Amino acid sequence: MATTNSAAVSLHLLPGPAASRRRRRRRLLVPRATHSSTPPPAAAVDRRRFIAHTAAAAAAVAPLVLPQYWPPAARAAEDALSEWERVYLPIDPGVVLLDIAFVPDDPSHGFLLGTRQTILETKDGGNTWAPRSIPSAEDEDFNYRFNSVSFKGKEGWIIGKPAILLHTSDAGESWERIPLSAQLPGNMVYIKATGEQSAEMVTDEGAIYVTSNRGYNWKAAVQETVSATLNRTVSSGISGASYYTGTFNTVNRSPDGRYVAVSSRGNFYLTWEPGQPFWQPHNRAVARRIQNMGWRADGGLWLLVRGGGLFLSKGTGITEDFEEVQVQSRGFGILDVGYRSQDEAWAAGGSGVLLKTTNGGKSWVRDKAADNIAANLYSVKFLDDRKGFVLGNDGVLLRYLG
Repeated sequence: MATTNSAAVSLHLLPGPAASRRRRRRRLLVPRATHSSTPPPAAAVDRRRFIAHTAAAAAAVAPLVLPQYWPPAARAAEDALSEWERVYLPIDPGVVLLDIAFVPDDPSHGFLLGTRQTILETKDGGNTWAPRSIPSAEDEDFNYRFNSVSFKGKEGWIIGKPAILLHTSDAGESWERIPLSAQLPGNMVYIKATGEQSAEMVTDEGAIYVTSNRGYNWKAAVQETVSATLNRTVSSGISGASYYTGTFNTVNRSPDGRYVAVSSRGNFYLTWEPGQPFWQPHNRAVARRIQNMGWRADGGLWLLVRGGGLFLSKGTGITEDFEEVQVQSRGFGILDVGYRSQDEAWAAGGSGVLLKTTNGGKSWVRDKAADNIAANLYSVKFLDDRKGFVLGNDGVLLRYLG
């Protein structure tokens, strides 16, 4: 404010139009220079010096005053376009960021995961990050892809590929490696801390396991993998089930424990609710193949199709009835949606696409925050209504400013 006020005051020192007209009238009284050796009158010299000094002063003042006055307003207008900032990370180019979580008992303390054995830690709420070394994850010559991290209180879990499970009971100060069975069906893709020494884990073949003793024993929550379910129900009219390769493309969990997953080819989707013995397959309600699906804040579903389409389910709960919503994706695919509240959500996608809705998804506007970032934005994570992140490839991390 002090700089703006002083600049505004300095602007009054610049000659206005009336002063310019007075100078032009005075300039007509000054004799023209001639080739005569007779010196000009003293009064004429004084006027010339006055005009020269005034012009020099104006030229000197203008470049100093104007840049101080206008750029802050221009910068403010530019900053108003975005509610995100990029956080630069100490990692190699090419790393794809995959998940992020914070310790509930210490909201400034969190962990960020990615490919190429990437684990980063922050203790200032996500402003800065530092590489974290976990000796038990470095004993073997594997380049782990860490897929998922979750905390409940001070207890936390990390899973990765090749199969690795890490557990902490002291908010991540130390981590132990939990042994896993070689007969585990599929690769672990998601884990959720659910209570003291308890967690829920999902594989890309649809196996769901729960533990209540720090991961030393796991109990199956479904009776068979998705492949087995589809082999039983292939005659029930699920389109594309005969082409199912046996793995999920994406899987998302609702706060109340329901799951929605997309088949690897995107030709149908599956749902599961606590207590059900099997996954329930569903025909896709749109012509294009499904890219991703997830849960809205009101309990309904959102659905993304390849090529940039966004659909919302009619009503809440599990359904096959969807309607398309118009979005300004510039032709790039939308890869994920994250809800900050029932009304506000953000969608992210290829080539820095970032979209916002403030009416529950009925209409979307494009945010230009990432237009100049040459990266795909894969995941939108809101940990609460004030803390949110967008994760992308090449180590791109955006932090929500609000």
